[in-house]
Amino acid sequence: MRFLIDMPLSPGLAKWLVEHGYNAVHALEIGLDRAPDAEILDRAREGKGVVVTADLDYPRLLASLHTDGPGLILFRGGNYSEAEALLYLRKALAAIPTESLCRSIVVIEKNRIRCRSLPL
Repeated sequence: MRFLIDMPLSPGLAKWLVEHGYNAVHALEIGLDRAPDAEILDRAREGKGVVVTADLDYPRLLASLHTDGPGLILFRGGNYSEAEALLYLRKALAAIPTESLCRSIVVIEKNRIRCRSLPL
């Protein structure tokens, strides 16, 4: 499984994931810095991956596709510093089995983490 970090979030998240044994890349690193959301979803789906983003359009797009992937980790409820994003991402990765991530939408808020299976 591969994590694709979207533009609203820091490239530091991809770096941290790689340092901790995950396969991860930031959209900027692979030329997707100006790509439409649908293209980012397609790229993540090809790699059986997970998009990590703060862009609220992604759940709607996934729902309209009626698909069981790619997975999505969505930061909601305000701005997150890189340190906060890392803290909550670590919590989500500890709470949700890795094999479920590529078939789920995980919503991270500062007071809770929710997980819903795809398709919606």
